[in-house]
Amino acid sequence: MAIRVYKPTSAARRHMSVLTYEEITTNKPEKSLLETKKKNAGRNKQGKITVRHQGGGNRQKYRIIDFKRNKLDIPAKVATIEYDPNRSAFIALLNYADGEKRYILAPLGLQVGETVIASANADIKPGNALPIANIPVGTLIHNVEIKPGRGGQMARSAGMSAQLMAKEGQYAQVRLPSGEVRKVPMNAMATIGTVGNTDHELVRIGKAGRTRHMGIRPSVRGVVMNPCDHPHGGGEGKSPVGMPAPVTPWGKVALGLKTRKHKKYSNKMIVKRAGK
Repeated sequence: MAIRVYKPTSAARRHMSVLTYEEITTNKPEKSLLETKKKNAGRNKQGKITVRHQGGGNRQKYRIIDFKRNKLDIPAKVATIEYDPNRSAFIALLNYADGEKRYILAPLGLQVGETVIASANADIKPGNALPIANIPVGTLIHNVEIKPGRGGQMARSAGMSAQLMAKEGQYAQVRLPSGEVRKVPMNAMATIGTVGNTDHELVRIGKAGRTRHMGIRPSVRGVVMNPCDHPHGGGEGKSPVGMPAPVTPWGKVALGLKTRKHKKYSNKMIVKRAGK
């Protein structure tokens, strides 16, 4: 996948870049795997805004992705590689030998026409899914389950992969993209390879209009508001935050505050925390 940079014909074009989408083979998704997607503009069922700066954007339909990879021992042929507006990764349409169709996250290097399978005896090649107990130590994996049968929840974004570090007893140790090392049950499923679309993080949005198409509304800095609107507000001309740490409009610490529960049930599964 390559990045296309525009000529600076305007201020918006000067720093804009887009993906060339060379891997995409069709722009028509499988209709049987589409669901309607309702926009809530950051509002809950009471109509109150619980997430700010959301609203508008292009219409989207949700693609039903097979994160569980529970169709075992049935080979599937890769029919298409497609764009998914709901995630950074590309998706691949699989045509199974029994006629069923499913979407999976498209790993790096997967080509149309190749065959993939979810099986305990599958080969170690991109797109195949196996229990972690059957994957060699050191292998790069993605779409890793936390609890067997729940479906993959870790390492699903574009360009992400986890590495199987060790196996001991009922658990394996997996190093996540953040650097965290975590215990995962040996019978949890994982997919071989790295998630595709690795250049996603290199794209520069370039102009405000593209973020509006994504459903992101403008954000106003607290320091330019009045004191009645934000704790950072007020002062003559440009002024600093004026407090030990930046805070939200409601006075809660905004940056650097650890919000993870101290007694969270999964703490015992973390061997090494990220950044330590």
